[in-house]
Amino acid sequence: MNKNRKLPRKVYESPRLAALELLIQVSEEDAYSNLLVKEYISKHRLSEKDGRLMTEVVYGTISRKITLEYGLTNFVEDTSKIENWVKQLLLLSMYQMEYLDKIPVYSIISEAVEIAKAKGNPGIGRYVNGVLRNIQRQGPRPTDTIKNKLKRLSTEISIPKWLTKKLIDEIGYEETQKLGESLLQPSKVSARVDINKISRDEIIERLVSEGISAEKSNVSPYGVVAEKGFLAGSTPFKEGLMTVQDESSMLVAPSMQIEPGHHTLDACAAPGGKTVHMATFLDKEAGGKITALDIYEHKINLINENASRLKVSDVVETKLLDAREVSTTFEDETFDRVLIDAPCSGLGLLRRKPDIKYSKNKEDFLNLQQMQLEILESVVTKVKVWGIITYSTCTITSEENKEVIDQFLEKHPNFEKIDIVGTEPVSESYHEKMLQIYPHQYQTDGFFICCLRRKA
Repeated sequence: MNKNRKLPRKVYESPRLAALELLIQVSEEDAYSNLLVKEYISKHRLSEKDGRLMTEVVYGTISRKITLEYGLTNFVEDTSKIENWVKQLLLLSMYQMEYLDKIPVYSIISEAVEIAKAKGNPGIGRYVNGVLRNIQRQGPRPTDTIKNKLKRLSTEISIPKWLTKKLIDEIGYEETQKLGESLLQPSKVSARVDINKISRDEIIERLVSEGISAEKSNVSPYGVVAEKGFLAGSTPFKEGLMTVQDESSMLVAPSMQIEPGHHTLDACAAPGGKTVHMATFLDKEAGGKITALDIYEHKINLINENASRLKVSDVVETKLLDAREVSTTFEDETFDRVLIDAPCSGLGLLRRKPDIKYSKNKEDFLNLQQMQLEILESVVTKVKVWGIITYSTCTITSEENKEVIDQFLEKHPNFEKIDIVGTEPVSESYHEKMLQIYPHQYQTDGFFICCLRRKA
């Protein structure tokens, strides 16, 4: 590939070329696609419509990477012998041919060939044309010929084999299959409404008037869900009446049983979605306050921006601090409530961040568990007697969730699990006073919550 060659404008401003370049960066630099999408839309001067197509192709190709790579094996004997950019071009073209039924196949192949010729040479153009024409005629290699049941499921749901096995061990084969299939469906957009200021019905009416179809969340009494439409561009969002947040994470603040005068600690707060939700339960006149921590200055700024837009800055105080240093920073029994929304593997976010499943390994879970326990240890004396520590993650592994709670309680018998308030809409995910939501159960992010009360 000649990186210095100036590409024709028609090729350069193609959403498929933008998708290709983004996929190359993700595959070669372990970059995260969700952080690059806006950059590539701007770089290639894409229209709103083309930007949507590029985003769909990127996320779809990454989500189904294992399936697509297997489907290609009947037509490319050894993908390690072709340049990475050619392989990515074939994969993204296959994704469109198999899963985007509104785009004519001839158009997909034609543009792939143009890109191949422009980035490479006419010979590569002919090669790409030949492979894609064969796929068009014969279809990708079918997965039903895979005899090993684990490998077949891993290939069909495009989750690495080791992780598929782990999920089967934890939730069984059928649930793993449902989980994997649900991750291949488009994610919904949800927002939390400040119901102190406006009802969900009123928000939905206002969104509809702006061309955004929305309905009430079945998971959270604070949530609205939109199939499509730019919620963050809506007037209610700009006016601070709602904020974009996944439905499952809206369950955290109510679970903490916050009262107006409580002093609350949000130990791992950025970007502040849960901070500002907790703030709606507080009253400055009654002495209510949240201390929100993060280790990065730019993330502290995000928390402050969120608090300002949602008009709760009067009860939010931010501090640049590692959560593991709480023990040496605050007096004992300072806080009525503590939230540890712990750093985690993020496997609950796979629908929106599909790259995660390819970048994790088994050791990550135990390394993270160590950090999670250190953070819990740091706050253990800072919560008042009869106060509550709420532990939450956006992951689905037992090492980072149930095992953390079990180890903590074994070491600290002066704490107990208590019933979690607000679990009625998600009762099938609530067991042993712990809430473990999997992404396929309600089409939300995967999430875990457990509330621990300090006894006398």
